[in-house]
Amino acid sequence: MTRTGVNNVITVLSSLILGLVLLFSSSFANAQRIKDIVQVEGVRSNQLIGYGLVVGLNGTGDTVQNAPFTRQSIEAMLERMGVNIRGENMRPGNVAAVMVTAELPPFARVGTEVDVAVSSFGDAKDLTGGTLLVTPLLSADGDVYAVAAGSIAVAGFTAEGESGSITQGVPTAGRIANGAIVEKEINFEMNDMLSIRLSLNNPDFTTARRIAEAINEAMGQTVATPMDPSTIQLIRPMDYTKPMFDLIADIESLSVDIDLPARVVIDDRSGVIVIGSRVRIAPVAVALGSLNIKVTETEQVSQPAPLSDGETTTTTQSSIQVDTGKVGNLTVLDTGVTLQDLVDAMNALELAPRDVISILQALKVSGALQAELEVM
Repeated sequence: MTRTGVNNVITVLSSLILGLVLLFSSSFANAQRIKDIVQVEGVRSNQLIGYGLVVGLNGTGDTVQNAPFTRQSIEAMLERMGVNIRGENMRPGNVAAVMVTAELPPFARVGTEVDVAVSSFGDAKDLTGGTLLVTPLLSADGDVYAVAAGSIAVAGFTAEGESGSITQGVPTAGRIANGAIVEKEINFEMNDMLSIRLSLNNPDFTTARRIAEAINEAMGQTVATPMDPSTIQLIRPMDYTKPMFDLIADIESLSVDIDLPARVVIDDRSGVIVIGSRVRIAPVAVALGSLNIKVTETEQVSQPAPLSDGETTTTTQSSIQVDTGKVGNLTVLDTGVTLQDLVDAMNALELAPRDVISILQALKVSGALQAELEVM
């Protein structure tokens, strides 16, 4: 075979491989693992909270006059240690009352260490260099599940001078890595369960049915039944000798082609816009005009003539400029345009994010935007 023939064969094979790759990519563009799109009932974290004291601050703690709870906490703590200071004049500037929060992971066993967050509760200025005293952490049922203590790591800082100060970050909040030790477990026995429910992170009828179909196909029998758009009932088969833990491990790696609704999310404060790939636009014409008015004021000094009885005064001269901006072009969006078409049309108008938000809201009001519009 000649070199030209070899090159032609290579070109054909390359085109074929590229086509297969594109086909494969498009077929599984929305494929996700079940473990990434559902939550298992009962497998969740729990929030813990506690009230404690931070000591060792460099004069940046609470002032007891403004934070009486700090004084009461110090008195109660010292009394437990045999020191009675009630009625004494106390000004401890190195102590701060704080709220301590933590997240108890699922299946956390006694002795497991978890991170905690510490936040000032009074008027302390900075928690840098502070040490959290032993603090019980309670759950919603009022029981103590962990105990926290340790040195606080603060990312922010405050620097003060005689005529000013500067603050970087939040110096009144910090974290303690592995600062809490689990003292009580949350009882949840999964292996003895005969059925369990899976909750979708994003409820959807089509996705729920596809998840159930993928599980049933993998197991060779009907074990999963969608109950509603967000819940799937999973029943352990009678001939499945393994516990429920193994059943979930067998199905969580299955891939499912998820179905996403047409949605546009707008953060009006920051100007962030997220447009879903299934958003469609009905036939509509869009134009945008802008009007900018700029008012400037300049102070001028008016002095009287020499040897006159007048006084020197200050006058203000105003200047008003009106700019109509660039003349907006009328752009026609055809039926069923895609996300890329919509973005290209808006880019052609040279729109700022705020203008895009206004257009999207107007499209929704007119009924041309075939998607759910969510404003944060």
